[in-house]
Amino acid sequence: MRLGVAATPDVAIPTLDWLLATDHEIALVITQPDRPSGRGRVVKQSVVGEWAQNHKISVVKPESSHELSNHLKDLDCVITIGYGVLLPQEILDIPKFGFLNLHFSLLPAYRGAAPVQRALLHGEETTGVTVFQLEKGMDTGPIYSQITIPIDPNWRSFELFQRLAQEGPAAINEALLMIQKGVLPTPQSGQSTLAGKITKEEARIDFAQSSEQVVNHIRAFTYEPGAWTLWNDESFKITSAIVNEEQKLTVGQIRVLDNRLYVGCGHDTAIELLNVVPAGKREMPAVDWARGARLLGGEKLG
Repeated sequence: MRLGVAATPDVAIPTLDWLLATDHEIALVITQPDRPSGRGRVVKQSVVGEWAQNHKISVVKPESSHELSNHLKDLDCVITIGYGVLLPQEILDIPKFGFLNLHFSLLPAYRGAAPVQRALLHGEETTGVTVFQLEKGMDTGPIYSQITIPIDPNWRSFELFQRLAQEGPAAINEALLMIQKGVLPTPQSGQSTLAGKITKEEARIDFAQSSEQVVNHIRAFTYEPGAWTLWNDESFKITSAIVNEEQKLTVGQIRVLDNRLYVGCGHDTAIELLNVVPAGKREMPAVDWARGARLLGGEKLG
């Protein structure tokens, strides 16, 4: 099949690499325009844009979806993976078989922009990927394929993204085979849930929650936008933590004991901090930060 791929983040790379090795033709890559990135705000193209350039594949970076129409007319299908732009129905209808989307949840659960983060935030034990036909609704189209995986309780959002990305090739392959055989997708059924976009304020840690909820919060929001609290009125990010069932501390109270750093949570629970990012510094082991902070005892985060 003659395909287009509309994608922006690195989770698309496993599927792109797989497509390149198949009999399918990647005729076009569509990605978001170059944007300022990093502390220096240097204008850079997306990871997918770099991939297309390295493989000498035609790439377009439209500022608006209407710029796409002339590029889509000779394509059998377009696969979208984290493209980040809602496309109108008149664009979705141009390729012969329309647009497919690789979504990182088991639809209809977690429709929306942040399915991976929401699954971790809610303590889900399983998730997966879904390939479905794009339509004007938010992740409501009929389903071609789904793959389910267990969630490792230690995974953070970027690790779960990486694991789900590995399932992209198999899920896309099944969908393309169905299209080639004329098999129609199945309408979504069951209870739908929403996975709305994450805000920085939402990523703030509430230590009044139970230790399990706080750890899930940290897992969900590492590293984007970053689970954070306050230390001396400055942002203090926590990038890794585990539940501790032994320490009894008040909410937000810090304790250093036996070369470990603990923080009190709600319901008489606590967590052990493993890695942190103090304001203006790089990520470091939490106990190293505690040594440098010269804690006296009784201090609190939050």
